[in-house]
Amino acid sequence: MVLLSLFVSCFLAATLLPGGSEALLVYLLEQHPTQLVALVIVASLGNGLGSLSSYGLGYLGRVKFRPQRRHSAANRLIERYGVFALLFSWLPLIGDVLCVIAGYLKLPIFISSVLIFLGKTIRYIVVAWLYLSW
Repeated sequence: MVLLSLFVSCFLAATLLPGGSEALLVYLLEQHPTQLVALVIVASLGNGLGSLSSYGLGYLGRVKFRPQRRHSAANRLIERYGVFALLFSWLPLIGDVLCVIAGYLKLPIFISSVLIFLGKTIRYIVVAWLYLSW
């Protein structure tokens, strides 16, 4: 049940809904320190899949709406770095928008997924490491 609640929290935090999955990860690390690896993996999977749902919304939104040029910070990152901007999908506020824009622009799904999951996993590893070394 612990891992399921973490998965759901991380999934929802990666969508356009507000949420702080890092706080739950730290709390669960405090309660279950022997499950470090499982907690980081589940958090990364949940958050990565949540971001892919945002990618999917962007992809589907392209069918409904005509492409428009927007000069948001997320759009500038994608214009500058292309698909590699998705390494920053873990950033608060801008990360969710990056995933939506990536789907909207139909960036390659395989490399997008790899970069999203890589960024998310690195973030949770850093959060766990910072907590454990505190």
